[in-house]
Amino acid sequence: MAQAELAKPAATVVFRVEGITCLDCAAKFEENVGGLPGVASATLNSMAGKLTVEGVADLRAIREEAKKEGYQVTPLDEKRVATAGVRRNWALLRTLISALAFAAAYALSRAGAASDLSVPLYIVAMLVGGWGNLRRARYSLPRLEFNMSVMMASALIGAAAIGQWEEGAGVAFLYSVSELLESWTMEQGRRSLRQLINLAPRMARIRRGVEDVEVPAEDVRVGDVMLLRPGEKIAMDGRILKGESAVNQAAITGESVPVEKGPGDELFAGTFNTHGSLEVEVTKRVEDTTLVRIIHLVEDAQAKRAPSQAFVDRFARVYTPVVLALAALVTLVPPLLLGYDWSAWLYRGLALLVVSCPCALVVSTPVTIVSAISNAARNGVLIKGGMSLEAAGAVRAVAFDKTGTLSRGRPVVTDLVPLGSISERDLLQLAADLEARSEHPLSEAIVRAAEAQGLRPQAVEGFSARPGRGVQGAVDGETLYVGNLRLFEDLGISTEAVSEAVRRLQGEGKTVMVVGTAASFLGIVAVADEIREMSRSAVAQLKRAGVGRTVMLTGDNEATARAVASRVGVDEFRAELLPHEKVEYIEGLLAEHGKVAMVGDGINDAPALATATVGIAMGGAGSDTALETADVVLMADDLSKLPFTVRLSRMALTVIKQNITFSLVIKAIAVAAVFPGWLTLWLAVLADVGATVLVTLNGMRLLRVKPEK
Repeated sequence: MAQAELAKPAATVVFRVEGITCLDCAAKFEENVGGLPGVASATLNSMAGKLTVEGVADLRAIREEAKKEGYQVTPLDEKRVATAGVRRNWALLRTLISALAFAAAYALSRAGAASDLSVPLYIVAMLVGGWGNLRRARYSLPRLEFNMSVMMASALIGAAAIGQWEEGAGVAFLYSVSELLESWTMEQGRRSLRQLINLAPRMARIRRGVEDVEVPAEDVRVGDVMLLRPGEKIAMDGRILKGESAVNQAAITGESVPVEKGPGDELFAGTFNTHGSLEVEVTKRVEDTTLVRIIHLVEDAQAKRAPSQAFVDRFARVYTPVVLALAALVTLVPPLLLGYDWSAWLYRGLALLVVSCPCALVVSTPVTIVSAISNAARNGVLIKGGMSLEAAGAVRAVAFDKTGTLSRGRPVVTDLVPLGSISERDLLQLAADLEARSEHPLSEAIVRAAEAQGLRPQAVEGFSARPGRGVQGAVDGETLYVGNLRLFEDLGISTEAVSEAVRRLQGEGKTVMVVGTAASFLGIVAVADEIREMSRSAVAQLKRAGVGRTVMLTGDNEATARAVASRVGVDEFRAELLPHEKVEYIEGLLAEHGKVAMVGDGINDAPALATATVGIAMGGAGSDTALETADVVLMADDLSKLPFTVRLSRMALTVIKQNITFSLVIKAIAVAAVFPGWLTLWLAVLADVGATVLVTLNGMRLLRVKPEK
């Protein structure tokens, strides 16, 4: 039997832990498991309900520790047995029995019944309502762990010792109610992560030979052909082989509008195929899909402690023994040294124990951080933990890479200026005839613009390229030139007629090509990197969110940088920068503003992203580099999610400060009320329970924050 209970020796073993409601108790459980023989370290993600053990994990010993807190532990790869609902039902039943016993005893005592009728009912209410705390205290007290359960159990036993049956029963009942409320609020916090986990279907339709069969997602292999019907969720990451459709990718990227997909395009597990039938080559196993990686990263992020949470943990470690010492002094000093009544000061000491439980303080930060990170993930933003969340909320300056961030990184035709009697369409046709033979990146923009108007390149004779100048070739027997002014100057043609228009367009940050023959100019074509539609709006929203300075950094020339900066509305720009110069500029921003975010594509400008307080990568869906390296990942190429991220992070910082301040003020007021005898056990429980529930609900408000339209 012992051999069966011993988990297989491994470097890392992950267990599922169910029944966590109290974060303070969970921290003690994590500490106790970490101290077991053979365990190098133990990390408990309370919100995800996962325990990661480094070393050789003795499952029996871990379950013994879990039993002391009322948890159920199973290896992650074992079949899950649904016990959460049973546990909640039992907690509800205990609360109802405690309530009924308390109400009956209270009614009897007020009706003048003898105490031998009401007291047994009060005892039932105390035992049933306080059962969880009494059981946990039985394990904690011998190890000198003076946690919340010990405090509550001491209060119940003390109340019974001085004959305060009514108050003891009321405390037990109210605390059982609080456990129900805490269980509910914690469950709400976990629900958003479970929604992510349940996005991908468990089965996939695969073509095996000549048959189409449904198989579990775990059995699908890389290279299999997955068949998708209209209206189906996508089970695996893959690449479209046949068919076209619009795919709703909101689960991964947060985009509300479905994206048109065709052969060669990537699909992600958990997204939704709207109307087309698709044949898809599977590119990743189920455990490697983008959705699964996001889930794991969100779980890791929830487990990472933020600076404010580290402060709370340090404070609680000092706070608890100080409060216990103070309660002992309140109980012993007045009767022993001043001759006061033992019963009255024992009662005050018990009230101090109850009200001093650090539940609200301990839960104030993690619930807020988990709510913010979960909400961000639902909206296509991956925040890598509490530290990244707090850092994003504190930024005072944001630096943008231009290409691929503020712009799409793909040139487009912006201006067609015919000269003489030629039309815009004919000018574009002639330019496309020659540029279709060129390999220059700007040529693609002209060809795409022509194809968009239904134009097809015509035959060209004698085509040749002049590096740094342009191209030439004969169309319908006439030699045509497309290039910059230097091309025509080399041909001995005066450019005075077009130079002013060329300079004007270049001043707008555009690359200008002149179309002409040896005898005359036919027109001008201007090409520029396409600015994202949301860039200007995103910069404006950042300023409304409290970002004091926005900067664009680019390796492009001064004129292009000035034009783009003007169009998107950044405060300043720096052009013609090499990668190390971008790092130097970020360092200058850090010295001036303290907290700086750098926004890029997650691959280029990696040194600048790493130097900034927060590195923010765009278009992370499908990008392993972005998912692994950035502090914050915007899963889609959607800059509107950047101000949402900053606003959400700022709100999280505000809520954390509110919760910590509220918890400490309530405790201070309650402790001060102990000494004049104003604090009853009833009020002590209500103060503790009320503060815990209020800070939890306040943190959960962040689940409802939405991006601006």
